[in-house]
Amino acid sequence: MPVELKRTYSTRAATKPLLPSSPTSELTSPPSLKRKRPFADRPTQQNTPTKKARRTLKAEPKPKPGDKSKDSSKQPKLTQLHFSLDTPTLRTCPLCDLSYTRGAPDDEALHKAHCARVQRGLEWGKEEQREAVKVGVEELQSNVKLRNGGRGRVICFRPDIGGKIGAKLAVLLETIRLALSSPSLSPAVLRRSKIYLFLLSAPGISTREKIVGCVVAQRISTAMAIARPAEVDAALSSPSSQTQSHSSALETESSVSSQSTPFSSQVSSLSSSSPSVPLSLLPVDDSTNLYVHPQPLPTPMGIPRLFVSSEHRRLGIASRLLSVAAETFILGCPLSPARGDVAFTQPTGAGKAVLEAWGKGGVRIYEEEGNI
Repeated sequence: MPVELKRTYSTRAATKPLLPSSPTSELTSPPSLKRKRPFADRPTQQNTPTKKARRTLKAEPKPKPGDKSKDSSKQPKLTQLHFSLDTPTLRTCPLCDLSYTRGAPDDEALHKAHCARVQRGLEWGKEEQREAVKVGVEELQSNVKLRNGGRGRVICFRPDIGGKIGAKLAVLLETIRLALSSPSLSPAVLRRSKIYLFLLSAPGISTREKIVGCVVAQRISTAMAIARPAEVDAALSSPSSQTQSHSSALETESSVSSQSTPFSSQVSSLSSSSPSVPLSLLPVDDSTNLYVHPQPLPTPMGIPRLFVSSEHRRLGIASRLLSVAAETFILGCPLSPARGDVAFTQPTGAGKAVLEAWGKGGVRIYEEEGNI
């Protein structure tokens, strides 16, 4: 017998629209589906943008005849140039004695840097000091008081030190070469030398120093004694019978010295060329009346270069450097200039003044390349 199934659910036809949850109001109207206005509803007036009024700048007032401030700011000042054919382009600076070409950028830059170093010295900064501790630079004297109240110290090292200090030394030696108009020191001379520097502390800044003095001390073997003024006068005012022989000897000496030969070769040339003429004085610098005896004497230390910046001269820096070099050049054997233990190369006028004041009449003259 078939089982009768009863339906417990039924479907409703979705023919009736859904009723809103809130009653409809009469004030609200259904949204219109038309989004464009009909052609008849368009306004007759054209919607054109309004024109903006133009801005007019006010005219600036004319400057008065006596007021030239605005005119000068607008127009650059013109300079009338002329060709000067008579004026030389080569100029010698009165401060550093360096000759350079005016108008050449390289020469102008070289002169500017060189003149600053000659007057104020070279900088010795923290990097050089940090490296000096590592490579073993000796500090020989510290807290040295100068005549003007400034303070500094004296250091010493070998020329082949390298690094930043070696680069600084190369610039310093080139500055000295240009300032003294001297040839460069050969590697053979530098191998037998020591460098002594005077570092001046900046006022108020203990870590900032400047190299204001330099002495190059060389190990030598022989040198010649400087003739005294009385000996020079006696040699020049010889009797009439010996005038011709002395004049010929001096001509031979000047011709030999102009070829930059050592003093020993000058003496040998004099004795071989005119054996009847006695050995006379050798002229070192006629302008400063500096003559030497030709006999070579044993001398342990020579000074090929001495330099102090122009703004720090007459403060005792050169004498201090020379004294320290004489005391420490040979370990355990202090040297005395009065005994003739120290010699100089051909000095300038300023170098001769230092030589006479510090050497006390015992300093000698030597040839730097002839004592290698």
